[in-house]
Amino acid sequence: MIVVGLNHRTAPVEMRERVAVPASRQVKAIHDLAMREHLAEVVLLSTCNRIEIYARCTKFHAAVSDILDFLAEQASAQPEDFAEHLYTYYDDGAVAHLFGVTAGLDSMIIGEGEILGQVRDAWQLAEQEGASGQLLSRVFRQSLVVGKRARTETAIGRSALSISSAAVALAEQKMFSLRGRSVLVLGAGEVAQGLGRALMSAGVGEVVVANRTYARAKDLAHQVGGRPITLGDLPEVLTSVDVLLTATDSTEVHVERDDIEAVMERRDGAPLLVVDVAVPRDVDPGARHVPDVTLLDMDDLKRFTESSLHERRREVSRVQGIIMDELERFQTDRTARELTPVVTALRGRGEEIRVAELARFRAKLDGLDPETRNTVEALSQGIVNKLLHEPTVRLKDAAGTARGELYADALGALFDLPDGLADDATEE
Repeated sequence: MIVVGLNHRTAPVEMRERVAVPASRQVKAIHDLAMREHLAEVVLLSTCNRIEIYARCTKFHAAVSDILDFLAEQASAQPEDFAEHLYTYYDDGAVAHLFGVTAGLDSMIIGEGEILGQVRDAWQLAEQEGASGQLLSRVFRQSLVVGKRARTETAIGRSALSISSAAVALAEQKMFSLRGRSVLVLGAGEVAQGLGRALMSAGVGEVVVANRTYARAKDLAHQVGGRPITLGDLPEVLTSVDVLLTATDSTEVHVERDDIEAVMERRDGAPLLVVDVAVPRDVDPGARHVPDVTLLDMDDLKRFTESSLHERRREVSRVQGIIMDELERFQTDRTARELTPVVTALRGRGEEIRVAELARFRAKLDGLDPETRNTVEALSQGIVNKLLHEPTVRLKDAAGTARGELYADALGALFDLPDGLADDATEE
């Protein structure tokens, strides 16, 4: 198993938005990846802070190349243009990385809870589209166990902000208070819904919701006691609101610099705060140069949240302990799965020899009465079972350890078992 990706630690928002795969295109992207020659199973995780491709591969370097080609096509660039921003993990390193992601240790806001649902949704979509098989399903299923344990057994998520609540907190810091202010939310997806809930807690005076699909804008507006508008109403509403929060799942820029300039000419010098937490961004970055406009994006949000991580960082070591515990559990289970074909082959070889020896003495055995022949049959089976019992027990007891791998290799060589039994069992 491998994972190749980039995230908020390794790449700026400009790079992340180039390779991001919006929800509307993820099914197509999964099928694109699954059709690559060296990717046998695939899960695509694309959020505002990361894009990662998890895969069971047939050849390591060739699989990495397949994924790089996919990302290059997404970004309309050459692989070398963003290679320095990428990270690659394989086998246990890839599993440990996913466990850390699901536990919230790799999030921009340590311990945030949104990533747990995002990982689950990514895996379920891959399963639904037939791209995730036995290996990735086992890994992702256990990663959800890690995420849940981290949040129930430690305080890593107790005081953690979500992207949505952090964006509202950042807006509050810039405005000193949002109480009584008017806010326009652009988007109606999961993050936008979080923005709406956080705004209600902040005591805003009015929430206006705009979305490409008016029905979804209407639903969110109803939830937060606001009013819905169409995208065509944006310019007019922007002339009067205090804050614009954007969080669509779109590849298009919804608010150009020219749009902002036209709006600001009608605001009589009233400042406008824009917090854009969409990746790709909803607002033209050039809008930050328009007078009286403060434009903040995910990189600004990252800097803001870094100052409030002390309490959650104290829980990191406890979460890492859970990750190591679950990684050891996963390794033990995996090794047991690898050893099962070895045990089966060992017992099969014993039975093969037993049957061959009985066949060699068939002429003499044919003269025995049925009861004596059954006794000889039982005796031969008992001898084989007793001889193989101790090696089998020791092999199973050593599952999940280096000793288990040594035993498996030794038995394979001593009994001339078929090569590649463990590889056939996992095909990682």
